[in-house]
Amino acid sequence: MGEIGRNCLVLEYQDNILVIDAGIMFPSDDMPGVDLVIPDFQYLVERRDRVRGIIITHGHEDHIGGLPYLLSEVKAPVYATPLTRGLIEAKLRSRGLRDTADLHTLRPGDEVDLGPFQVTPFHVNHSIPDAVGFAIRTPVGLVMHTGDFKIDHTPLDGRPMDLGELAVFSSEGVRLLLSDSTNAESAGYTASESQLEDTFQQIFGRAKGRIVVATFASLLSRVQLVIETAARFGRRVAVAGRSMEENVAIAEGLGYVRFPEGVRVPLHEIGSLPDERVCILATGSQGEPNAALARMAAGNFRSVTIREGDTVVLSAKAIPGNETAIYRNIDGLFMRGADVIYGEKAGIHVSGHAAQEELKTILNLLRPQHFVPVHGEYRMLHLHARMAHEMGIPQENTTILRNGLPLELDQRTAAVGERVDIETVFIDGSVVGDVGASILRDRVALAQDGFVVVRVAVDRASGQLLAGPEIATQGFVHAPTAASMLETAESAIADAVRGNGNGDSSLAAEDISRRVKRRLENLFYDETRRRPVVVPMVTYA
Repeated sequence: MGEIGRNCLVLEYQDNILVIDAGIMFPSDDMPGVDLVIPDFQYLVERRDRVRGIIITHGHEDHIGGLPYLLSEVKAPVYATPLTRGLIEAKLRSRGLRDTADLHTLRPGDEVDLGPFQVTPFHVNHSIPDAVGFAIRTPVGLVMHTGDFKIDHTPLDGRPMDLGELAVFSSEGVRLLLSDSTNAESAGYTASESQLEDTFQQIFGRAKGRIVVATFASLLSRVQLVIETAARFGRRVAVAGRSMEENVAIAEGLGYVRFPEGVRVPLHEIGSLPDERVCILATGSQGEPNAALARMAAGNFRSVTIREGDTVVLSAKAIPGNETAIYRNIDGLFMRGADVIYGEKAGIHVSGHAAQEELKTILNLLRPQHFVPVHGEYRMLHLHARMAHEMGIPQENTTILRNGLPLELDQRTAAVGERVDIETVFIDGSVVGDVGASILRDRVALAQDGFVVVRVAVDRASGQLLAGPEIATQGFVHAPTAASMLETAESAIADAVRGNGNGDSSLAAEDISRRVKRRLENLFYDETRRRPVVVPMVTYA
């Protein structure tokens, strides 16, 4: 709620819990050093014996990336469609959890009873195959969860969303609808993936040299489109980037990606082919520094050196916050002689989320008694709720929730319940949850203003300085050019120490540290208008 990422929703009835998705969120610019952000699973950990099952809508990281962290604490069966299960298995295997995980395959139309919840998945269109929503029959009525979806009447895999099936669920009476809000700001309809066929035909038709297509490794329908287009123009396809290789291998094994005979070529063999017969599928559409495309742009990718005549296609929308890194790569590719095709106007990407008219179709088809917009930043949730009012759902029957705020339903009423305390949980290397807001503030301060370490030796008997303090700075001021200010700092330290007599040395050291820190922070700000992190180290002798 109120963000894109770390999706995890809980349905609870008496002593029974059903979990929908367990995803991650990628860190924003104000989270330096953080690798991932995951949901706070503490509520589930404390009630682990009540969790009847975990059901997964699709295989994107913001829906499955948190599973290893959840399953290391909560042992519960996981249900997913074949491709999603394959992606989960690879993720758990890399963390050494595959052998202990209880995984089950669930296909559209199947029914599974998980405590008081009867779960039936239904097929939806999205930017990854095998995506589903869920119809969940509960003791208080039918709950519909769309998952991430759009209504694509001409999808590349030939499997449009079955609106007739939703009409059958609607005839039962929908107590609650939870619906994807990602594109609630976008008017009209989201374009079909099939519209990209003509665009890629044109690009491949006019390219004279090698073609590199960068896209999300999970956007497997796009991957298949590139493979088929390359085959049509007599090009062979190589895969560059670990996540692309892994996802393509999993999808190929399950039949979701198919290479025509003779089209696949190992990356290290493309040098033996004429440029006009080469196509490379690469990771790095979001500017990730270690991805294949970033290394190509920097000129340090061993297998591919970008040169004059190459065409590079960025077939993905920029995730907010990634623009600087993406444009840095685009500049690097242009500097090396490539023709780079990118941006919305190039027509090389379509969204996997429903726009306003599709959202209205779902609201009108299901006619829920109560509606909660999900999966979106707050403005998106607000616009989706307004849309529901315009479609005839009473305002009092629409609830915009925040993370940790539950909705309590019975057969007749709905009310917001008592807030559940949840924290933002950061993954920092191998550390889970130990990095908090104060550490992030220090990291931001270090990045902006540097730090100052002060070593102070104090005589235990007199409480006075034994010698002049030692001051070391990093990223703040260069000592030879700031001698005057550092001399002033030494005087401030001596003044802060002066007057400490006998007493409890540990308390005295703590008191001196606080005084030194405060005096130096004020001094440095007055002199430079900067706030370096000040670290006093007080020792007694």
